[in-house]
Amino acid sequence: MLVVVAIMLLPVLYMLTMSLRTPTDIAQAPLGLPLDPAWENYARALPAMNYAQAILNSVIITVAVAALTALLGSMAAFPIVMRAGWWTRIMIMVVALGMATPNFVVITPIYVIFRDLGLLNTYPGIILAYAALNLPLAIFFYIGFMSTIPRELLESARLDRCNDWQVFWRIVRPLLGPATATLSLFVMLFVWNDLTYPLLLLTDPAKQTVTISVYRFVGNQNVLPDQLFPAAVLGSLPLLVLFLIFQRRIVAGVTAGAGK
Repeated sequence: MLVVVAIMLLPVLYMLTMSLRTPTDIAQAPLGLPLDPAWENYARALPAMNYAQAILNSVIITVAVAALTALLGSMAAFPIVMRAGWWTRIMIMVVALGMATPNFVVITPIYVIFRDLGLLNTYPGIILAYAALNLPLAIFFYIGFMSTIPRELLESARLDRCNDWQVFWRIVRPLLGPATATLSLFVMLFVWNDLTYPLLLLTDPAKQTVTISVYRFVGNQNVLPDQLFPAAVLGSLPLLVLFLIFQRRIVAGVTAGAGK
């Protein structure tokens, strides 16, 4: 297991070491270590990538997508699990079709629809696009989790004269914390690291995400390693901090549903 973890961390270690080396040093020894760390690489990368604004844009989009996906996904999964019937199989097939469709296939339809609706280059536009792409995963995720909730708990709520909305909002929703934390991490990873949709839907530099800021250092003819690697480290840092903070809830969400 330690060997597997070490292999998985090698790219991260390489990125960190390259971020502290000069272009000349990297050219002479591509796999060498930063004997004289060049901390000024980060000082140059921060203003070049407009770090504060890019991080703010990514945080706004990522948090909004995670919240909207969790809300709509749980609301869609609730009737599928609690009122199973012939129609639920059809809905599950439709959701499965959404999961099986590659994201690049729907890029053109999304662009055309958002252009006609005036949602290009707007936060609501890219948030809705990401939420639609992640909804099939969220619905399947919540279906598996809700199926483990004891029916006696829901029946007792109905005996107290709770309607469907009250059962979902007051009884089911509070139980979805671990599952929501895990799902939100997957959604955030996808949204934060994605390059295609921000590049297509956000043309205003003031609204571009951190991945676009990192991509700026990759030119058509050359690459600036002393700026690219520090930018990559800075772009990955918020997600690393988020994972360290919520790792307990993430593990709990992965194991939730193993037994009632």
